[in-house]
Amino acid sequence: MDAHQKKKIAPIVITVIVLYYLLYFCLVISLVPVVLKVVLAVIPAALGGAMIYVCMERIKEIDGGEEDDLSKY
Repeated sequence: MDAHQKKKIAPIVITVIVLYYLLYFCLVISLVPVVLKVVLAVIPAALGGAMIYVCMERIKEIDGGEEDDLSKY
């Protein structure tokens, strides 16, 4: 396992954990009335999409050799 693959593990694990909690939140939402389901379903959908996007961007940065984000600042 090379250095780039090791650095990809943490973002993927964090993404999986956050998505797990979002799925749990969706399960809890399923227990509320229909009107609230529609309103509350937007939150986990937006967070899940954002988390997947951020994870893909981080993996692209690692593949590009830019492991340290703080070097930009």
